[in-house]
Amino acid sequence: MKLHLGCGQDYREGYVNVDFTDDVKVDKIMDLEEELPLEDNSVEEVIANHVFEHIENFIELIHELHRVCKPGAIIKIKTPFYSAWGQYNDPTHVRFFTPYTFNYFKKGEYSHEVGCYEDMFDVKKVQINFGIGSSSKLNPIINPIVNFSHKFYCRFFAWTFPCAEIEYELEVLKTSNKNKEVEE
Repeated sequence: MKLHLGCGQDYREGYVNVDFTDDVKVDKIMDLEEELPLEDNSVEEVIANHVFEHIENFIELIHELHRVCKPGAIIKIKTPFYSAWGQYNDPTHVRFFTPYTFNYFKKGEYSHEVGCYEDMFDVKKVQINFGIGSSSKLNPIINPIVNFSHKFYCRFFAWTFPCAEIEYELEVLKTSNKNKEVEE
């Protein structure tokens, strides 16, 4: 199964198109703030474009996606970049994303992550996009510069020369022992 979360007006053939309302064309209505009504290891791909910045229970959602995805499943995500002016214009945005957001789900990256005994994802791609819409015409020129070093760009230029969007591609990692206990 392939999931398209928060599909809105972007209905995609070959995917289970999900949104929280039937005001748009959907295959399934789901509240992403709740447990996902899907079987373990049943999803091979997830697309979530400009959805995660609206999720209050983000950590729980990521754990749910890890649960329902097969090992090796790909999760493709686009969100506003944390310094984007549009990020702050929408009062429904409750979360901000950096090139390092998904490091939270790596073993040992953050000591306060509970229940992360192994890396949940291999971060295959992190790309900052200068523009979306008509300003994306500048992406071929500006994207290579801002993506040359995420640390340098974020530290020195993200607030003076803000980009609009960040995209990720995550590969789901799972061991054969799903409920692995910490060995001590």
